Amino acid sequence: MSHEINAEVIAIGTEILLGEITDTNSVYIARLLRDYGINLYFMTSVGDNRKRIADAIRLAMTRAQLVITCGGLGPTVDDMTRQAVADATDRTLEFQQTLLDQIAARFSTFKTQMTENNRQQAYVPAGAVVLENPVGTAPGFIVNHNGCDVISVPGVPREMKYLLTERAIPYLRQKYQLGVIKARVLKTAGIGESMLDSVIGADLLEAGNPTVGLAAHSGQVDVRITAKADTIEEALVMIDRTDAQLRERIGKHVFGVDEDKLETILAALLEKSSQQIAIIEAGTGGGVGRALSGVNPAVIAAATSYDSPDALCRALGIVPEARLSDTAQTVMTHIQAATGAAACLVILTDPEADEGADSDERTALIAQVGERTRTRVFGFGGQADIAPRWISMWGLSAVWGMLREQTDHD
Repeated sequence: MSHEINAEVIAIGTEILLGEITDTNSVYIARLLRDYGINLYFMTSVGDNRKRIADAIRLAMTRAQLVITCGGLGPTVDDMTRQAVADATDRTLEFQQTLLDQIAARFSTFKTQMTENNRQQAYVPAGAVVLENPVGTAPGFIVNHNGCDVISVPGVPREMKYLLTERAIPYLRQKYQLGVIKARVLKTAGIGESMLDSVIGADLLEAGNPTVGLAAHSGQVDVRITAKADTIEEALVMIDRTDAQLRERIGKHVFGVDEDKLETILAALLEKSSQQIAIIEAGTGGGVGRALSGVNPAVIAAATSYDSPDALCRALGIVPEARLSDTAQTVMTHIQAATGAAACLVILTDPEADEGADSDERTALIAQVGERTRTRVFGFGGQADIAPRWISMWGLSAVWGMLREQTDHD
């Protein structure tokens, strides 16, 4: 069995803590470590402060054999990672002329004059293994301290990815017998997280390897299967076994795997059953209709969008009801009569409203397939950040669920 390695990732940069940038680097590193069978138990973000960076590294070294820092290796005064790593590992910085020559050579290829502050990038903690950077000006390095490897790479995504995959991973593979961690995501719709948890059961959710975990998103819940093994083939066999057990329990709610998208799956199901869908949207900007027509226009019987529910009612000559859900039902009757489509979806939302209680009915949806009907109201309107995804996922999943039931019944 491969050697167990526990890792921690430290993302460095005040701009992360201020919310000015999204830390996609840590996500990439997490997936990379997963693929090589390295356990990742902590991810930390710390600002551009030498003491706090050093403290974060010291803490990480008490609970991990591998610490990866990302960012803070540039030439400016707020790039403090080199010195912080040196502080945390009880050593000084040392100047390497070879590194400065390489940095100068990089600038010459840019036909740009290297400034004096770039000189600090040629300093690394004493005794460090240098990770030469042919795609940027900031070299990385590895420091081994009391049995822990601290790997420092730049925050520029292209440079970070190159140094980790081409420099750090070969170092780790040579030092340790690395296994693999593989994952598969079953995507579900039409069932909430708590109900899904109950149906799956503790025997699978509390298993050690493979592990099964839930992640709720807007209108869908992902079920992730993660297996650790010596080889990819072994991991996939383990995942297949758990996948089969899960499908026995929740298969009717699984619409896809990994990168599958609900609109693609729904369009394929409509095409397979030789049915079309009619969609009327008001206040949504027509996003649901565009999503489906972008996959397969042939499955669209009609897709109409209006600026608001009031505009829709005026266009159809309908008198709005007191409750938005009642208005949606009236619109549903109209769209069925006008199109004769086997599947229909009506979505009405107040484009000017934000968040509120569901009793306010700022969004109302009705989906109908044959004799099957599903309705839902939400308290948010078109101004809510969650509106586009929630509306799209609920509407599409409702139609998909009823079509699947119809197919199973037939």
